[in-house]
Amino acid sequence: MDWPTTERIVTARLLLEPLSVEHAPSMIEVLAQPSLYDYTGGEIPSLKLLEKRYAAQTVGHSEDGSQWWLTWVVIERDIGKPVGFVQATVEDDGSNLVADIAWVISPDWQGQGIASEAAQAMVAWLRSNGVCRLTAHIHPDHQASIKVAQNQALHATSSKKDGETRWESQQS
Repeated sequence: MDWPTTERIVTARLLLEPLSVEHAPSMIEVLAQPSLYDYTGGEIPSLKLLEKRYAAQTVGHSEDGSQWWLTWVVIERDIGKPVGFVQATVEDDGSNLVADIAWVISPDWQGQGIASEAAQAMVAWLRSNGVCRLTAHIHPDHQASIKVAQNQALHATSSKKDGETRWESQQS
């Protein structure tokens, strides 16, 4: 199945640009604060690692074509600089397109509704391209991400994976 190419999305305050390897240098600063990894694990990436990761992600799909990888860099329009990213991994579960979504916003920009605004724009784009269900995996203590999930009409389930709670939208 062919999936549409990601496209630029504009909101009131944000520009969501489809990920490219050229974003790596400007994203280093966004991803440089250790507190970003408190709930998700991982560590601050080097430029070389980020370029390699972005090169793999910009392929846009898994090798077997069963997953589509969609990532947008979130740019605060007033300053014209990246403040984070949103992403979705889309799969066909046999009857619907399902997107597992995620968001990461620099601690310098958290608490301003940017993650919710960016996620909402991405979700609208996904839904306009046939996605029926959404999921997200969130650490149970990560209150900010829980609020973002709730703002996308996701609800916590009893399912856990790697210490994170699975959140999902109601089947439509």
